[in-house]
Amino acid sequence: MLHTAARIISILFHPLLMVTYMLLLLLVINPYQFGVNTILEQWKLVVMVFLSTFAMPIFAVFMMKSLNMVKSMQLEDRYERIGPYILTGVFYLWMFINFRSNPLIPKPMVIMMLGATIALFLAFFFNNFSKISAHAAGMGGLVGMAIINSVFFNFDTFTLNFGLLGVYEISTNFVLMAMIVLAGIVCTTRLLLGAHTEKQLYFGFAIGFAAQFIAMLFVK
Repeated sequence: MLHTAARIISILFHPLLMVTYMLLLLLVINPYQFGVNTILEQWKLVVMVFLSTFAMPIFAVFMMKSLNMVKSMQLEDRYERIGPYILTGVFYLWMFINFRSNPLIPKPMVIMMLGATIALFLAFFFNNFSKISAHAAGMGGLVGMAIINSVFFNFDTFTLNFGLLGVYEISTNFVLMAMIVLAGIVCTTRLLLGAHTEKQLYFGFAIGFAAQFIAMLFVK
């Protein structure tokens, strides 16, 4: 049961889904920076980001498996990750270039996309020497983005309308704490599945976390 739950969590928080989750989080916290009042008004942007940073890279890996270029979709062997890292890096870099040249995309989103791109290429570089956790890198990026957004680009609180359940005011510090707890849960599942060692998880998290702040220095 625990093993099944760990596998489900690993799938739900796949590294390639992190950019989409980051966008959704930014839209929930402050949709006005995207020029809209609700998250639903930016569904086209969400779909575009999902397709470009998750669906197309996953399809590319599927094609590589079909051609026997990789053994499995899980890419358990670090050498099998080289090709997918390069292909995904192209998609991420393309998204960043488009975001940076688009005046309608707010600066936090540009920083987040550049940070994800930097983390991906750092993971690709270090993967040549030692296996690291892409899941942990993704969660590190999510936590880093939450800190940057809370400290530099947001008010202390934001409101969420749950319809019949009412309107609630939520602290951005609560969101940050939730992201930290979520990162701990995801990294723990990777340990339970035997996918990574603690060292690989810490290193991956550090890469994802630091990449967001490196991106902020470039963009700001």
